[in-house]
Amino acid sequence: MTEIIPAKQEDAVLIHELAHAIWYPTYQSILSKEQIAFMLDKMYSVEALSTAIQDNKAFHLLYEDRKPVGFIGVDPKEDLLRIEKIYLLPSTQGKGYGKLLIDFAAQEAKKLGLLTLELNVNRSNNAYQFYLKQGFEVIQEIDIPYYGFVLDDYIMRKKLD
Repeated sequence: MTEIIPAKQEDAVLIHELAHAIWYPTYQSILSKEQIAFMLDKMYSVEALSTAIQDNKAFHLLYEDRKPVGFIGVDPKEDLLRIEKIYLLPSTQGKGYGKLLIDFAAQEAKKLGLLTLELNVNRSNNAYQFYLKQGFEVIQEIDIPYYGFVLDDYIMRKKLD
């Protein structure tokens, strides 16, 4: 059984642990160990996550049989819902959970009267193909300077029915 539950302040530690378990296997062939460590420290420290949750950044945890296996972070903008983070443990990939999280984001967007989802994905990330299959389209290729690193991303959007 799977369920998606809003994250609470005390879940910052859990999201921190999930991020560390997910990022290294996901990005080790794309990013340097230094960049992975920096990004984890910058975005997924317990302090940064606690602040984000406290500031009403919407994090939701995905549970499989009461075990946390992933998370999604969404942020409503004027005319769309940004998926800021969407991550699953490698052992759960291929189970349909990515689609489940995308569908969840679409439901959240519709509740807010928003008809577009947007996300960034590293141009070398295998998830790019997954997002295409989910109906996302590339709207921009972008290189984002980030503390001495460069995030080479696609910005992708999906129109909702």
